[in-house]
Amino acid sequence: MRTAFKLSVLRLLRQAVDLDLWMARGPFMAKTAKSTRLSAALLALVCLWCRGAQAPAQEPLEALRERAEKGSPDAQTALGAIYRDGLGVPQNLGEAVRWFRQAAAQGYAEAENSLGFLYDYGGGVPIDHQEAASWYRKAAVQGHAEAQLNLGWLYDNGQGFPVDHTEAVRWYRKAAEQGNADAAFDLGVMYEEGQGVAQDYVEAARWYRRAADQGIHIAQLQLSLGRMYASGRGMARDRTEAARWYRKAADLGLASAQYELSMAYSSGLGVPPDRVAAYEWMDLAVFRARGPIREKYSAARDALTARMTPEQLAEARRRANEWKAKWRN
Repeated sequence: MRTAFKLSVLRLLRQAVDLDLWMARGPFMAKTAKSTRLSAALLALVCLWCRGAQAPAQEPLEALRERAEKGSPDAQTALGAIYRDGLGVPQNLGEAVRWFRQAAAQGYAEAENSLGFLYDYGGGVPIDHQEAASWYRKAAVQGHAEAQLNLGWLYDNGQGFPVDHTEAVRWYRKAAEQGNADAAFDLGVMYEEGQGVAQDYVEAARWYRRAADQGIHIAQLQLSLGRMYASGRGMARDRTEAARWYRKAADLGLASAQYELSMAYSSGLGVPPDRVAAYEWMDLAVFRARGPIREKYSAARDALTARMTPEQLAEARRRANEWKAKWRN
């Protein structure tokens, strides 16, 4: 799938790995992330993105432990999150699993989702996608939106059972209808690509806009909206809006969006013609790209160079270098 990196751990790590490489590889990156046990440090980083329960901000640890030992499922879940994330205690994934399991055994949806996550990614337990799916499902049928999204992702990518895009769409929709922006994005992808549903660009655009309106900053979402506005697929053509969305994705370092933005400046589509800006963004696309597509971007940059004065070229390179320095830092 073109956007099968989806969200999950990969969204959180967008600044550590080139986004275009994720999309070129498709499911590879997701499977790589799940095929080996995550280090404790990486798991903690992933958990900051909230694929499971969050630790309480106020309650003292000893008071929380006392409630957990008395059988309170919300306290057990919160204590599991504290051990999972290493908040105020040494990180201990085994203890996290133990407390999540106690709460999950009582049917507490937040704990079921969190326990499923640890099985999904190998935190404190061996990776077991079927076990993950079992716990996600228990939470999902109770209406837990994150669990519905996680279960949809497993169906979408064939983790724990064969790929079933229809089931993926069903669970993405349940989560999206509860206001989960990540699920809205994934559902938009399914409509755009015609997987699990009839291809429908209007519906794709609707779900993409809903995700964007909820404030998530996913470069692929922004690029998709830009391309839809540019082509008029699913919405009225609007080159200005297309350029605006390209810029958002380009600022996040997505090379394909930087290329589109450069072409917009070069041709004056949606933005005033600007050779300096065109070169700047094409140079950044070359900087960010990986694989064969980099040669295409490099050739486009060479073509722009031939049309520029030395002063324009110097200014464009100065701007690009400033951006590169900020990205590296």
